[in-house]
Amino acid sequence: MTQAVASKRYCVLVWTAVVLLPALLIAAVAVPWLERIGRLDTAIVSAVDQLGRYQRLVATLPGLRTELEQVNSNQDFKAFYFDAPTPALAGAALQRKVQDIVTAARGRLISTQLLPEEKAEQPARVRLRLQIQGSTDTLVEILYQLDRSRPFLFVEQVSVRSAARADAPGHPVPVRRPGANETGELTVRLDVFGFALGGKA
Repeated sequence: MTQAVASKRYCVLVWTAVVLLPALLIAAVAVPWLERIGRLDTAIVSAVDQLGRYQRLVATLPGLRTELEQVNSNQDFKAFYFDAPTPALAGAALQRKVQDIVTAARGRLISTQLLPEEKAEQPARVRLRLQIQGSTDTLVEILYQLDRSRPFLFVEQVSVRSAARADAPGHPVPVRRPGANETGELTVRLDVFGFALGGKA
């Protein structure tokens, strides 16, 4: 009797092992595989969505190219930019224009410095640092002419200095520095910039 029971238990254990081992092997293979399939499905959905966005962007390219050609062929638009093949030539054109404006306003151009260009900017920006001497009326006229200039010119970092200064705090009367001009002129430092349509240097 005991031998029969032991025999039955042995058979149960063998059949359990026969059933469970393949099930465990299948589970060990199937679970990572199903997880991988799930990740791939998510990646496919994301890629399809991204592809749809890119296709919509590509579909807008012909319209953008048409608009760009219209803008490039618009002579009125070009009047707002320096039309020079390189930023260096646009800088020379800017220097001439500013010199003409200062001379017409009866100011004195003390110094000009062409500032380096920012390579990443499109369209390229050409910048000029100026030091000018003149009266208040001269300064107002120069700023007015720069404002209404074509191509567009922009002014930044303005610094105005007078020849008169007080020697001590609380001194009631401004005292002229020795050798300073007595005409009440101002020394003005400012940066002027415009944009160039031409290619890169």
